Amino acid sequence: MTKIVRSTSENRDFQELVSLLDQELDSRYGIVQKQYHQYNRIVSLDTVVIAYQDGQAAGSGCFKAFDANSVEIKRMVVKPDLRGTGIAEKILLELEHWAVEKGYTQAVLETGKKQPEAIRFYGRLGYKTIENYGQYIGNTNSICMAKQLV
Repeated sequence: MTKIVRSTSENRDFQELVSLLDQELDSRYGIVQKQYHQYNRIVSLDTVVIAYQDGQAAGSGCFKAFDANSVEIKRMVVKPDLRGTGIAEKILLELEHWAVEKGYTQAVLETGKKQPEAIRFYGRLGYKTIENYGQYIGNTNSICMAKQLV
């Protein structure tokens, strides 16, 4: 059974899952990934979602304010042995629901070209490719996406 818990970036399970994500991204992208480290730091964030499968941390994600109407989805990860079980969808839907509760109407995110499974996943859940925003403008490794939440 999957249990979804709202938490903060201080949660040890979240920190361990983010470390797992960083290791995976480093293995996929190599030295190129270092340019993203500054954008991926999560400190003192109170909008973290953690999924527990049979009492064990299985995956997580979070969001932060992007602008007055939008949040940016960050640090989405599910442990490799639990991928394809619907956990990622539960995490993302909870993040979206929470963002709407806080008055946001849109979610944006960035993923990488070497993550085709993430691109398909987000597309299946209604995210559309948009022009790269902010720090990702001109970055050919990044794919930015958005979804209207309301």
